[in-house]
Amino acid sequence: MNRITQKLQEDKKILSIYFSAGYPNLNDTVQIIQDLEKNGVDLIEIGLPFSDPLADGPTIQASSTQALHNGMTTQILFDQLKNIRESVKIPLIIMGYFNPMLQYGVEAFCKKCAEIGIDGLIIPDLPVDVYADEYKAIFEKYGLINVFLITPQTSDERIRFIDSVSNGFIYMVSSASVTGSQSGFGNTQETYFERIAEMNLKNPQIVGFGISNKETFNQATKYAKGAIIGSAFIKYLSESGSGKIEEFVGEIR
Repeated sequence: MNRITQKLQEDKKILSIYFSAGYPNLNDTVQIIQDLEKNGVDLIEIGLPFSDPLADGPTIQASSTQALHNGMTTQILFDQLKNIRESVKIPLIIMGYFNPMLQYGVEAFCKKCAEIGIDGLIIPDLPVDVYADEYKAIFEKYGLINVFLITPQTSDERIRFIDSVSNGFIYMVSSASVTGSQSGFGNTQETYFERIAEMNLKNPQIVGFGISNKETFNQATKYAKGAIIGSAFIKYLSESGSGKIEEFVGEIR
């Protein structure tokens, strides 16, 4: 069974952390993953830096740009992660844009992910229709879960289609904006979270965009299985370095 599926079956709210591979320094990737697991994070999203990150806010854009300047590439990331399963057991997802995967070769990329022990991919700019028609069989061949995003503007019909082709969780974007932390969620977002919960989808939902602290984590997970923290963690890394991850996670849990 895929590690994501196993983790989602646990009777707990999932804390997922996103960071850009190769940031703050090129060779920090593995140590950050190990420290996040050691401090109780349930799932990690490893950002593959890209020069045109459409869905990312200024904090993640800046970290992605720095990672590229540091020399991060798809091949370097694969090289860094080649022995990751000797030390890390929790689910690992690569989150990135489709262009680098297309350049690498979609099947070659999926094959490499499977060899390393990556459990899934999040590709914000790969339309679900295109995935279903052209790539689903390849992902399934290599045991990879592909995670799709929904927003408050996504129609019920499309949400149900996404649910039908998904076999892990649905990434529930909290608002129609780019990534970035905020102080809290308003009534509109609460209503959206509740509406999706009442759809009784077969895949659980994990909320992303706007989660930065214990309060927003608890708000997001009131109706959902878990929540993802990205910008707030990257901001913490830029201010405190990668040696104090225990403090960051401790403030969320």
